[in-house]
Amino acid sequence: MNRIDLDNRVVVITGGARGIGYAVAQRALQSGASVALWDVDGERLARSQRELDEHGKVTSEVVELTSEASVAQATARTVEQHGGIHVLINCAGITGGNGKTWELEPDVWRRVIDVNLIGPYLTSRAIVPQMLKQGYGRIVNIASVAGKEGNPNASHYSASKAGLIGLTKSLGKELATSNILVNAVTPAAAKTEIFDSMAQEHIDYMLSKIPMNRFLLPEEAASLILWLSSEDCAFSTGSVFDLSGGRATY
Repeated sequence: MNRIDLDNRVVVITGGARGIGYAVAQRALQSGASVALWDVDGERLARSQRELDEHGKVTSEVVELTSEASVAQATARTVEQHGGIHVLINCAGITGGNGKTWELEPDVWRRVIDVNLIGPYLTSRAIVPQMLKQGYGRIVNIASVAGKEGNPNASHYSASKAGLIGLTKSLGKELATSNILVNAVTPAAAKTEIFDSMAQEHIDYMLSKIPMNRFLLPEEAASLILWLSSEDCAFSTGSVFDLSGGRATY
């Protein structure tokens, strides 16, 4: 495994207590960064921090990403503990289960949009001013191939990820001359605990669409995400990087 240079960088990872976020945290620490895990699950967050502590400096914040006040408090505490924030990885997300659009409850639909789209807006809103003061930053939004194609029986999830792609493009252009780069990755499904909230029929559908005939590994996602978080990524912003095993060809 090659070493990505993140020496002396502070990386905030939302949803960092599990899944892709946890894999990103592991790789970031191996690459010389210090890490702030932000997650709503306090118990799992504490366990993940204990597991990662031996690899480098790790702090954790219990954050409700849909709350402006909660995000602002976590930002202030992270800057106080680490001295700055160089990288924001918006990894937290929920599926909201599966169902036909007209059968999904409005409160479920809204919650998916709130977590998957409003959350990254609020974290970016809170952290970008710190990056501007530093004159440096990298933001990586974890979208989905569903945001490009629209998965049946997942209109709320697909819409939230399409919105996140749009946010990435707009914010990337707004910051293009500020040495703050904003990009998104669009994974196909990775076999993590998020599968627990999906119907088996939907999981089978997703697998059937992947030409490589397997699901993404979290550590594979971490490799691309952290390259986008590094100085080696210097001329890409507002861009969308495929992680779909050949499913998306555009």
